[in-house]
Formats: sequence, structure tokens, C-alpha cells
Amino acid sequence: MKRLLLVPLFLATAATPAFANLDPLAHGSLAAGFSHPFFGGDHILAMVAVGLWAALLGGRAVWIVPTAFVLTMLVGFGVAIGGLPVPLVEPVVLASVIVLGLLAATALQAPVALAAAMVGFLAFFHGHAHGGELGAAGAWPFAIGFAAATAILHAIGIGLGLGAGGLMGRNLARGAGALTAIAGLWLALGA
Repeated sequence: MKRLLLVPLFLATAATPAFANLDPLAHGSLAAGFSHPFFGGDHILAMVAVGLWAALLGGRAVWIVPTAFVLTMLVGFGVAIGGLPVPLVEPVVLASVIVLGLLAATALQAPVALAAAMVGFLAFFHGHAHGGELGAAGAWPFAIGFAAATAILHAIGIGLGLGAGGLMGRNLARGAGALTAIAGLWLALGA
């Protein structure tokens, strides 16, 4: 179980800016969109942390918090492809890794609506970042692809959080959140 909780940290170090996103002309817009979140440690860590925190919140948060992230991320994407600039997109994306990691690490208990609003705010910037990197891809297939990938990353976090079970497991899930926050700091300092 401890090895599974290190997956977010491993993925962050394995996915570096040296990797290129899939070419939508060669692989299709859907595949390019689906692969896109997997090419950035910041996206992987933040999205898994959303799932971890949702699992630690429990109840309806398990599905409402990740859904809020995906839907608001799509709004941010729409704003980006609409050509509306948003300041500080990349700094907020990097900060989101730290914030979401800390939310999971502390297992901060927040009302579901507040938790959804918090992740939604951060998701908007992730979506805008995706929209800014659309390139030659078709917008809708690309959006469907990265939304599906995001949901999978959330599910991994939820699985880690719920699969841990019991007090010791909850502490391991919180530890994964702490590692995520540390990895976010590492990304922020190294970027």
C-alpha cells in the first residue's frame, strides 16, 4: 500500500517538460487531449490530490468535488479558446499542486459546496492552461480527451484515499497529500 501512495510523486518526477504532447495531426485530437494531462507533473499531482482530498472528505464529496473540478476546468478551457487572457495561469497551476496536496495532507474538513468551489477555482486555471496549448487539435475532441484523463486521475486519487481504509490508511493517504505538496514545491522551485 505504501508503494501505491508514492505513485503521484513518481509520476511527477517521470513526467518532465522534456516530453512533447501527442501531435493531434498524427494521433487525433481526442488522443492528444487525453494524453495532455499525463505530460505534466503539475497536472498529474493536482488531479490525483483532488481525488485524495475528496476521498478523505467522504460522502457526497467523493463525486461532487471531482465533478466540480472537471466542469470548471472545461469552463477555463472555453475561456482560453475564446481568446480571453487570464493572468497568472501557470503560477496558479503550480500553486494548486501545493494547495491541493496540503488540503489532502491536513484532511481539511470543509462543506462539500466550499470544497467544490475551492477545487473549481483552481480547475479554471488548469483548463485555461489546456486551452492555451490546444495547437492544431480540434477543441471538442481535445476537451473530451483531457476531461476523461482528468477523471481517471481523480479516480486514482479516490481509489488511493478510499483503498487505504482505517486510521493507518487515512494517515497514509494524508502522507501522499504531503508528498504531493512537497513535489509541488519542488516543481515550483525547479520551474
